[in-house]
Amino acid sequence: MRLVLAVVGQRMPAWVDTAYEDFAKRFPPEMRLELKAVKAEPRSGGKTAEQLMAAEAQRLEAAIPKGARRVVLDERGSRLTTLQLAERMQAWRQDGRDVALLVGGPDGLDPALKAGADETLRLSDLTLPHAFVRVLLAEGLYRAWSVSTGHPYHRE
Repeated sequence: MRLVLAVVGQRMPAWVDTAYEDFAKRFPPEMRLELKAVKAEPRSGGKTAEQLMAAEAQRLEAAIPKGARRVVLDERGSRLTTLQLAERMQAWRQDGRDVALLVGGPDGLDPALKAGADETLRLSDLTLPHAFVRVLLAEGLYRAWSVSTGHPYHRE
């Protein structure tokens, strides 16, 4: 199974790439974490937020594997503890599909993309910069994986 982190925004500071890669490389071959960063629609030119999100949604759609479970990250999504996320990941594995975790751009995700999601999760009650989201999500997924495999990374 692949966990595909599909995000809007390609240019991140070097520390983000370093931190993300540190967690991504820890995953075993049978549960890889892959980053698919797509270009944000330029915020100049007078386009509405709806038009910007729709253009970014098309790019996200093209970046995710066909038939993947779609998990949208949104401030209105379900809150999960690490243990609950570990349980969700076990269910995802049993489902047998790749999982695409979708993170929108500055204006969020297109409503149609959100409506077509299999699940909607919240990473935090805080509004986070996109750079932090990549790192926190990678760490959270790794921590949840470690719980489900009995790896000593997570301690209760």
